[in-house]
Amino acid sequence: MTQNQKPLWVPNEKTIKNSNMFKFMEYAGNQTGMVFSNYEELYSWSIDDFESFWLNLFNYADFIYEGEVKTVIDKLKMPGANWFEGIKLNYAENLLRFRADKPALISYREKNDRVVITQKQLFELSQKVASSLLKMGVKPGDRVAGYVANIPEAIIAMLATSTIGAVWSACSPDFGFEGVLDRFEQINPKVLFVSETYIYKGMMYDNSDNIMELIGNIPSIKKVIMIPDFYVFNNEEPEIVNSEDDMFLNFYEFVAFGDESAEFYRTDFDHPLFIMYSSGTTGKPKCMVHGQGGTLLQHFKELALHTDLKEHQKIFYYTTCGWMMWNWLVSSLQLGATVCIYDGSPSSPNLNVLWEMASKEKINIFGTSPKFLTACEKGGIKPSESFELSDLTVILSTGSPLSKENFSWVYKNFTPEVRLSSISGGTDIISCFILGNPLLPVYEGEIQCKGLGMAVEVYDNNAKPVVHEKGELVCTKPFPSMPIYFWNDKYGEKYFQSYFRKFPGVWHHGDYISVTPNKGVIVYGRSDATLNPGGVRIGTAEIYSVVESIDEVLDSLVTGFTHNNDVSIIMFVQLKTGLVLNDKLIKDIKDEIRTCRTPRHVPSAIFQVTGIPVTINGKKVELAVTKILAGEKIENEDAIANPEVLPEYVKIRKLLLK
Repeated sequence: MTQNQKPLWVPNEKTIKNSNMFKFMEYAGNQTGMVFSNYEELYSWSIDDFESFWLNLFNYADFIYEGEVKTVIDKLKMPGANWFEGIKLNYAENLLRFRADKPALISYREKNDRVVITQKQLFELSQKVASSLLKMGVKPGDRVAGYVANIPEAIIAMLATSTIGAVWSACSPDFGFEGVLDRFEQINPKVLFVSETYIYKGMMYDNSDNIMELIGNIPSIKKVIMIPDFYVFNNEEPEIVNSEDDMFLNFYEFVAFGDESAEFYRTDFDHPLFIMYSSGTTGKPKCMVHGQGGTLLQHFKELALHTDLKEHQKIFYYTTCGWMMWNWLVSSLQLGATVCIYDGSPSSPNLNVLWEMASKEKINIFGTSPKFLTACEKGGIKPSESFELSDLTVILSTGSPLSKENFSWVYKNFTPEVRLSSISGGTDIISCFILGNPLLPVYEGEIQCKGLGMAVEVYDNNAKPVVHEKGELVCTKPFPSMPIYFWNDKYGEKYFQSYFRKFPGVWHHGDYISVTPNKGVIVYGRSDATLNPGGVRIGTAEIYSVVESIDEVLDSLVTGFTHNNDVSIIMFVQLKTGLVLNDKLIKDIKDEIRTCRTPRHVPSAIFQVTGIPVTINGKKVELAVTKILAGEKIENEDAIANPEVLPEYVKIRKLLLK
């Protein structure tokens, strides 16, 4: 990328002046006596005058809390820093501060009616569930788990859990039994909220067997709250058939047994809020514990400033309850915005279903993935020709790097006023390192900027910073949304090994990136999946962006194969229905990679498969395929959404060994 590259989107003066980022820049200037004329100056201050930035951001956010800030951070150390000592707050209290008749949640599900819950209703329902949790003995620090679909009841249960200082953890119902057990048995939840059924691609799935197996294997569970496949409170009151003492209760009975007497339990800034999980594709999932204040503050920064979300707007992200983007999306309630959720397939009955919803609801911020955008492009979808989408101002994307073709498709199919923001971070930090910005241009193939307060640098393998070169994404200073610890990691060994083994004292995230002359960032994929033919490091995303632009290819995966002391690149492609990989298409794919990249990027062999293995959240499972080709066992197939495709890769390994 060069500075002469023409931007795809440039903010006009009105957009800049009306943005929350600009208003914060003015606020910070007034508080510090400094003059910030652009984002680069603001960002530099947020890193150089580290404590001043986080304190001013905290004050600007106007959170509900008690006490006085004694220290912003007690030591500039990773791991081990403590944040905002002297104050107490509650995540749910800040999300439920708005209590008008304005919609707080708008929910869509396959084969279900649209559901609207007002801010007032959300507060009342959360209070009733919180009081019922208290009645049955849930205390601060206890774990409450959700094996739940992306529905309003899941959000209500999470907010109720936070209200009383307990800890929420969730998996989506499409996780297999072993995958859920591997997670929840580590944290010993006292209460389990479950979706009795879920719908995907028009099919209804009964979850009863998995639920009963979970209960039989996790003795800590004392109460099970069953959520039916339809929403009740928009209609008449439900019938009560069980007593409060029963182990199994219907969700609406659990609500009815409660009242609005639950007080918000204000905690220390670093009190546990969420337990999130690593993908678990290479072993038992790690249990990452995130704090009340760090999550609240980091999400405020990213939603209000970087996304530019405002109180009158509607925001949507396609996600499941087990992915950190669900937590991120729900945090939008703290700004008074309306959160739109969708449960089901984004392509059922067709790829227009989410765009139709965006049109009907006049959604302002629409969150998705590169995979969905690519599917729309290859499916010939033209959203703005089919629907009225003039209210749409921002399209967000995460999960994998956006290709140039994704950028091109968006700016061909939406008005020039739409800002396409690729964002990148992870479950590890429940937030982003690099993301969008209403003050900066959008350049093809680039994420707009480093996040405020995130001391992101690019290191080579010798821990030396590099400029305009590929290297490891690191963060050289602490940030408040770091995990406060890992569950069942008494001495912090798993935590240290996960992020600080490679560069002690510096957060090593495991992404392979470069910073461009435009100050934007390019992500090349996970560094643990980086290919290394002939000693040259290649990011897998560099190859995907080329291959998946080829019309015949629906999806692809590349990995390294080591044999006879030689490393070669092996590619797997999923083609459009009815197509067969032949010599001509193999040649076309290789030629396109050679032309658009380098000869070193060209795979040694290409194989057709019926599916690319992905996690429940849709991320390619490169390491699992690497292990298969190495003859190693996959320890946790339940973490893979489509494990039925794995035997194909085992057969291909045998071919490669001949």
